[in-house]
Amino acid sequence: MTEGITDAMRAAYDRDGFLVVEGFASPKDCSALSARIDSLIENWEAPMSPTVFGAHAADRYFLESGDQIRFFFEAGAVDDAGRPNRPVATALNKIGHALHDLDPVFDTFFRSGRFRALSQGLGLHDPRLLQSMVIFKQPGIGAPVGMHQDATFLRTDPPSVTGFWIALEDASLDNGCLLAVPGGHRGPLRKWFGRGEGDVLETRVLAEEDGFGGKPAPLEVPAGTLIVLHGFLPHASGPNKSPRSRRAVTLHVIDGALPYPEDNWLQRRADLPLRGF
Repeated sequence: MTEGITDAMRAAYDRDGFLVVEGFASPKDCSALSARIDSLIENWEAPMSPTVFGAHAADRYFLESGDQIRFFFEAGAVDDAGRPNRPVATALNKIGHALHDLDPVFDTFFRSGRFRALSQGLGLHDPRLLQSMVIFKQPGIGAPVGMHQDATFLRTDPPSVTGFWIALEDASLDNGCLLAVPGGHRGPLRKWFGRGEGDVLETRVLAEEDGFGGKPAPLEVPAGTLIVLHGFLPHASGPNKSPRSRRAVTLHVIDGALPYPEDNWLQRRADLPLRGF
């Protein structure tokens, strides 16, 4: 695709709170990222008791991952004693959260002119790359992700977080594609998640969910598709009940011209400040 954003694309994003761009990542891009993911897994020494995503809120491994590359397991991939019950490559829920700064392959992909042009076209005056992840959705055990808004977790004042979700493999209802509420971004922020007293992570309810403003639509897309997500957009994903994996990579960008509160869960060490494109 060409760089930038057209008037039609901006109108669709403003209307729906999401934008679907097929063919954003080439087959070569998808293959290179998948190969790098495989290499990261192969060279990682898994602990005897890995961190399970979803049971991580009190875990320093998660809390201090904003400037690291860390690995989180699916709940269905560990036994009752907390040990992995399958090979790591088929057990992971995600890898995060600073791939864009610490890995050269992800840095090259995410810091392309295409992402910069899109960010600026969507109104981010000083876009800074805050968080990046690999999301796996393993066959048979890939857990659903409940309806949420990204601005719950990554906050500026005023809100500015924008998500870029890229399918490395075909995503459909049977393997856990994204589900989004069209127009739901015009509603309020429902929850706050961050650091409370003593750096303990907590969630606060700000407004009733009330269905998040409508019925979610499945975003079934082929590999290489980019989905841009407004920070207030209610979105989720279903379980992967199929024998097919559903790998994706994500990037979250904020406006660096705005204050980033110290009670955000994701913090960075002083020698790794947020950078733009």
